[in-house]
Amino acid sequence: MKALHFGAGNIGRGFIGLLLSRAGYEVIFSDVNQTLVDALRERGEYTVTLADDEQEQILVTGVTAIDGTDIAAVASAVAEADLVTTAVGVNILKHIAPGIARGIERRIADGAGPLHLIACENAIGGSVQLKAHVYGQLDERTRGKADASCAFPNAAVDRIVPIQHNEDPLAVTVEPFYEWAVDESVMFPGFRRVEGVHYVNDLTPYIERKLFTVNTGHASAAYLGNLKGYETIQQAMADETLVGEVRAVLDETGAVVVRNHGFDPAAHRHYIDTILGRFRNPHLTDEITRVGRSPIRKLSPNDRLVSPALQALEQGGEPVALAKVMAAALRFDYPDDPESAELQRSLKDAGVGVTLAKYTSLPPEHPLLQLAMKQFDALAAGFQS
Repeated sequence: MKALHFGAGNIGRGFIGLLLSRAGYEVIFSDVNQTLVDALRERGEYTVTLADDEQEQILVTGVTAIDGTDIAAVASAVAEADLVTTAVGVNILKHIAPGIARGIERRIADGAGPLHLIACENAIGGSVQLKAHVYGQLDERTRGKADASCAFPNAAVDRIVPIQHNEDPLAVTVEPFYEWAVDESVMFPGFRRVEGVHYVNDLTPYIERKLFTVNTGHASAAYLGNLKGYETIQQAMADETLVGEVRAVLDETGAVVVRNHGFDPAAHRHYIDTILGRFRNPHLTDEITRVGRSPIRKLSPNDRLVSPALQALEQGGEPVALAKVMAAALRFDYPDDPESAELQRSLKDAGVGVTLAKYTSLPPEHPLLQLAMKQFDALAAGFQS
């Protein structure tokens, strides 16, 4: 059994590749980083270290790699794969689509069996987005045939893998906790289950719970921690006042998630406690500049801050804590991040109200924007005092 995984980075090796290898797949990584590709080809194995007191090391074997820029090699791997997964970043999906499309054409010509393609990205509907990019590379007749043999089930993935600099380019350290949920409802009957994957018939509750708790909480810790001059999430989470602010954010998002999807309130509070504990993990060093990067994307209307805040308003709440994080995101000034630099230019040239309206896609008079602007003014007053 062969699994082709796009993305040999830390998430790919430390999470998806690890589980696929444990499930008995020969894992073929596709990546554009030639150092990683060469090392995987030469060694055929790597080590994953769990960031806990025991520092358990797991040897992942039966792996190799191909050059992701070699379309012919990618197409060949897709044609021979029993499963295709990705962890490249949602913005990169369009770049891997041509090789996947050529591989699907070969599978159809060869009469190959059904194939599942699962985008394990930090986004809602990642696999659907991948399908759109791939189908954009196929003619109408081929798309019709692909519908009968290729399924793109959406997934929700969760594992903290911080930026790290190891002497061994293949070594990776990850937190012990992970969650990988896949939408079983669109998969072909008789598919091979991967141990450790949670298969569900409705993925939306799990995606929203994760996005509005893990991602919202992580971003909140980063932007609020940045205001206080902390350099890592762990430093920020050692500040009990800041932890209280993050918890207030997650109480707001939690109310939305519980109401939307019927989660047990007590169970969701336990889930929040678990997430906050993960952020505190002393065996991880997660830089605030990593977690806070791409603030424009994080302020977009369907992402982790604005979306739950809008839903909270619709449900009769007042998302003050979320609005404060939105304001704090505007103060994330990190010149090495293009989105941060663009945001700072907009603030300087157009002001807070215009900037918020532009990147949240909300009208200036919207109650959430008014709430966020009020929080921004309060933060500014705090800096001046």
